[in-house]
Amino acid sequence: MLRIHFTPDDLTRVRVARGPDFLWEITNSIQTLQRHDGEGVFGAWRRWVRPRLPEDRRLLSPLLPPYGYSPDFLTPTCGDRTTLRAAVDALLRTPRPRLRTELTLLARSRRLPGWTRALAEGDAGTLARLGDALHSYQAQVLVPHWRRVRADVEADRSRRLRSLMDGGTEGLLTSLGPDVRWRPPVLEVACPVDQHLRLDGRGLVLQPSFFCWPVPTTLADGALPPVLVHPIHHTPGWASSRDGGGGHDSLGHLVGRTRAELLRATRNGCSTVEAARMLQVTHPAVSQHMNVLRAAGLVTTVRDAGRAFHLATAEGLALLATEDRGSGPVGGDLV
Repeated sequence: MLRIHFTPDDLTRVRVARGPDFLWEITNSIQTLQRHDGEGVFGAWRRWVRPRLPEDRRLLSPLLPPYGYSPDFLTPTCGDRTTLRAAVDALLRTPRPRLRTELTLLARSRRLPGWTRALAEGDAGTLARLGDALHSYQAQVLVPHWRRVRADVEADRSRRLRSLMDGGTEGLLTSLGPDVRWRPPVLEVACPVDQHLRLDGRGLVLQPSFFCWPVPTTLADGALPPVLVHPIHHTPGWASSRDGGGGHDSLGHLVGRTRAELLRATRNGCSTVEAARMLQVTHPAVSQHMNVLRAAGLVTTVRDAGRAFHLATAEGLALLATEDRGSGPVGGDLV
């Protein structure tokens, strides 16, 4: 059980990450790939990935076992993490004492390959190879699905913010799922590691993660900036749709793929800016498609201080519910 201890100040310093974190998605996906549960969510993705895994994955899997401890330096909490390159650069700047300490901890639970000794000493060449492996894995394994990853993570963010508006910080914390229980002033998370995390006024970042499975996780070192990484809801059939693939998107065939994506985004509400970022289209394009959906009675738009916020109507939600009950139509990525 993970127990996160809040002070009154911490309750005012809870925030939800703006989107997916590159290194958390890489590390969580490597761990999920080695597991056998979650077949309904990740089974098709695992079967697609395994023949395509880059050779240098052997540098990553030993550091990221499917269960138990993983080094915190693989998911840095400081520095610029807005791009994968910036995040990897932050990782490569990990001080040598921390590398040695965390790899020593990992070695207590599993046998590590010989090259990790050079990594623990901060060898520049080994660190460079690790950075190259992270870039290669992202490009070959995650990029084909990245638009879906971003869309589902940002949809989860909208859901969390809605919980915050309806129930305050306590409503936000209790919205994190059945594995999380808010017993003031402690947030209890059902996970296999027995850990106490005392926030002491530092606040907490909630990081939705597409590949986090099956329960939330956090950093092992409580002295690092606090973060709780948690699973999200996945679009049905997501693994069957990749950039350039159409899948069996019945809703997309009905209203058009872009409008289908926009309608899915409004399930939990989104602004024009958020929708444009999720779908990687222009703001005018979002506005034009929302006009069509609004005229059909599927969405409604609220305007405040020059911003437009779009929500699915009862009719739009009913159409989405029909899709979810169907044969797994895919929330396809745009081409």
